[in-house]
Amino acid sequence: MSGVVATRLAELGLTLPEVVPPLASYQPAVRSGAYVHTSGQLPMVDGKLPATGKVGAEVSPEQAKELARVCALNALAAVKSVVGDLDRIARVVKVVGFVASDPSFTGQPAVVNGASELLGEVLGEKGVHARSAVGVAVLPLDAPVEVEIQVELVP
Repeated sequence: MSGVVATRLAELGLTLPEVVPPLASYQPAVRSGAYVHTSGQLPMVDGKLPATGKVGAEVSPEQAKELARVCALNALAAVKSVVGDLDRIARVVKVVGFVASDPSFTGQPAVVNGASELLGEVLGEKGVHARSAVGVAVLPLDAPVEVEIQVELVP
């Protein structure tokens, strides 16, 4: 792994993980023209979820924010699996974060900031994006958070 993004990941002490295998019938990422769309990425670490449950109940907002960072890192791995080199990213266009929320929890934007901040740290201005942060009743495997990204590639 070489290049500007790889160097930045190393400076941040981050390692790009292997692509998380699909849990069902879909691809982790698909390229369409100049764009790559990832499937929703769970915060899997070494094939396991570090935490399960609802944010605001079993999972703290702070822990969920860290898990959103993991989701974003997994999303970058999915992009790399399609394009081969993260330096091909022109910009992150959109981030969508889903937060499995206790009914009283309303801090979804702060949780998804974990993903947004990681993309900014790794990609700089190329990581600035539009975003949605959505509270949901439940996510696959009882994950607390799931993140998908869309990126535009350099021509």
